[in-house]
Amino acid sequence: MNIVETPLPGVLRLEPKVFGDARGFFVETYRAEQFLQQALEVRFVQDNQSRSRKGVLRGLHYQLTQPQGKLVRVSRGQVFDVAVDVRRGSPHFGQAYGCVLDDVAHHQLYIPPGFAHGFLVMSDEADFVYKCTDYYHPASEAGIRFNDPALAIDWPRLDVPFALSDKDRVLPMLADQSALPAGPS
Repeated sequence: MNIVETPLPGVLRLEPKVFGDARGFFVETYRAEQFLQQALEVRFVQDNQSRSRKGVLRGLHYQLTQPQGKLVRVSRGQVFDVAVDVRRGSPHFGQAYGCVLDDVAHHQLYIPPGFAHGFLVMSDEADFVYKCTDYYHPASEAGIRFNDPALAIDWPRLDVPFALSDKDRVLPMLADQSALPAGPS
């Protein structure tokens, strides 16, 4: 697996080797020793999966008191995936990185704790799978509105309107956040 640094320090793109033939394919999706080689001593405690239709936009979410690192991938379909540095005091505060994840290249994204995360489904349907470094903690969940102009995220244009949850539709802008995770020390 090739691990590539992105323009947003700490956010890594993982490019696994895909072995395919007439029967299908095989891909190794996680290997702890490769994370350790990158000096990433992470311990995943929870796995999640969602299925969404084209145009569904989930996010941008983060947790305040139990920030989660996430290793995200698409097992079926295609999404545009986004990470935003929301660590107060970080030199990259408010910067976003986005990339396409799909079931062809099988690239993944590692998003460290202290980053907001969201994705937009670009295919008819997508299965989104992710490992988390901490448990979901509803009392500390927070988020930023996906179309905050300060983030300058270039979301792909689709032939269907974006579909957001009621909660995501009214998330505050980054400048209006009352609490954010601590930045790097």
